[in-house]
Amino acid sequence: MKKLIYIILGCALVAGSTSCKKWLDVNTDPDNPNNQSVLIQNRLPWIEHFYMYSSGVANYRTALQAGVFYTTNANGNTFSTTWAAASGNSTTPYQTWFVAVSSNVIDMYNTAQKQGAYHYMAAANVFHALGFMQMLDIYGEMPYTEAATGNPSPKPDDGKTIFNGCMDKLNEAISLFEMTQEAGTPSLSLGDYVNNGDVSKWIKLCYGLKARYMLKLSKKSDLYNADSVLYFLSKGPQSNVDNTLVPCFNNSTVTDFLLGDPVVTNGNFNYAAYGSTQRISQYYYNLLTNLRGSGITDPRMTKIVPASMANVKLDASGKVSSYTWNRSLGVDSYGAATRLIKGGGPASIATATYAATNVSKDYTIADATDRDEFIAAQVAAGRTHSVNGNVVTVTYPAGSIYINTTNYVLAGDTAYVNMRSSALATSGIIDQPSNDVSWYPSAAAYAAGVVGSTGSFQVRPVSDQEILTYHEMCFIKAEVFMRKGDAGNAYAAYTDGIRAHMDMMQAKLTEWQGGGYTNTNPDMAPMDDADITAYLASDAVCQSSGALTMSDIMLQKYIAMGCSIENWNDMRRFNFSAGNVGGYGVVYPGYQRGALFTGATQLTGGAPTDVNYWMRRWALPPVYEIQYNSINTLALNRHAAEPNIWGMPVWWDCATDEEYYNYLK
Repeated sequence: MKKLIYIILGCALVAGSTSCKKWLDVNTDPDNPNNQSVLIQNRLPWIEHFYMYSSGVANYRTALQAGVFYTTNANGNTFSTTWAAASGNSTTPYQTWFVAVSSNVIDMYNTAQKQGAYHYMAAANVFHALGFMQMLDIYGEMPYTEAATGNPSPKPDDGKTIFNGCMDKLNEAISLFEMTQEAGTPSLSLGDYVNNGDVSKWIKLCYGLKARYMLKLSKKSDLYNADSVLYFLSKGPQSNVDNTLVPCFNNSTVTDFLLGDPVVTNGNFNYAAYGSTQRISQYYYNLLTNLRGSGITDPRMTKIVPASMANVKLDASGKVSSYTWNRSLGVDSYGAATRLIKGGGPASIATATYAATNVSKDYTIADATDRDEFIAAQVAAGRTHSVNGNVVTVTYPAGSIYINTTNYVLAGDTAYVNMRSSALATSGIIDQPSNDVSWYPSAAAYAAGVVGSTGSFQVRPVSDQEILTYHEMCFIKAEVFMRKGDAGNAYAAYTDGIRAHMDMMQAKLTEWQGGGYTNTNPDMAPMDDADITAYLASDAVCQSSGALTMSDIMLQKYIAMGCSIENWNDMRRFNFSAGNVGGYGVVYPGYQRGALFTGATQLTGGAPTDVNYWMRRWALPPVYEIQYNSINTLALNRHAAEPNIWGMPVWWDCATDEEYYNYLK
């Protein structure tokens, strides 16, 4: 595996020579790099880059589990809808971490240690902690102490060992960042394109991660320490200036050697918005339009929930002359799921296409009520239609975004706009410029100027990959104070978190506006400041410390974190919507098994208060750790290959070590 990663690294460095990213274009010997010749300042940016891939797929797939997204992808749909968790989801985060990152983290640390490049050693430790904690969060047990040592069958470690090891790495990283590097060693700024060599930001990142990780112990009365978390927060990010974000671009057609995705784009985009299978869920949509039963639309909604053009009129030259915006609805995976049941099953939402010329479709609708409703929808849309018995013929005029089907139920799926964005390397439309990342269903649609999706804030190719943010720190602080019974400080941190997230979004939206992205995409323009002020004063936001609930805090955090593994982590800590943690009641109301649930084999609990009613971990990759390393894997956790492993809590999700180790027996 290590030989493979050096080959991959070399090819990636060569490919990077055509990119405009200055950190990705030089090596001592770009044609034949090896473990000794790869410079630490050239290795670090690729560690940062490939970690973004690993976190991107983890963020996306756990966002499906947490109810943020819906997908028609077969494997992902088992997370978003049926809960019959499929092992096909399991491999990519593992593969992208171990193949592309962890070996290089170890080797960069060792090389930097020989040179006295303490800041590179520290950066290696940070990514060690980020990656292996992600492995713990997802899989529970994992090769750790023997990982990347050259052993083809490494023994796995339990979750407690991995957790403590990651915390130790962060402690060492802080000490190393505080040291002065030896003379002649490369400055951290030469290789670091995430924090640009700003050591103070790296130290704040370390403390912020320690706060995040210590919060995971909230079920453990013997280990959770509120004052320790607050101390780490006091040393962590204090404003949005301290955010650690991976900058992402749309200025290159170079694709990655390992995965074939664009080199410079956002990691979340590569999984959540590269293709056309993802939609916003109704659960997330409802939080953005009716939080706390307020009926108030969040000003962030139009930046997160995509839209497509509708009611398009073309001029004589075939260009758009007028249109309206069709804001997506959320797909109902947890409630009655009427559309999914009626239209063909859990993965039946159809993708829209473009009518370059007038298109007529015949829909046979035997049910009179359905037929009348369908006809009424055509009348409301102003479409030409005719009725002959059970057959309704509809004409979609040139310029329309429509569903190319004769199934009348699917014909309404234009209501569910996909989250897709375009990049130079993925759009297939040669003339589409770098500052237009909207999705066009075809080259003809682009030529006419008809947008099929405006995309979503966190998952565009030019979105920042969020590693650690100030708004997350605020919400952690609010939760910790709430647990301490200090409602006043909890409320202050809660409102700070909402404002911090809106400010971060507003800064990025303003940047996009300055870059010309809003010429074709109004969803990339800044929010109206008056709308923000009105929202903060509305019933969607708790207006007093005395009325504040844990659910208020966690649902605002959920909105802000969005496409992030931390939402799933938080939901596990509160047992989702079971309402049996700490007297806080139901923290995530409405999150529940839906009408399309088929996961009884994977999730054997019979009631929400049963631990294994919920998805609490992933099965290990079936080839790597079950087939090839089964002796070691099953020696630690004899249930690792069983179908219901998905409902077994990881170490930090257990109240005691005794509970955890009993699960492994």
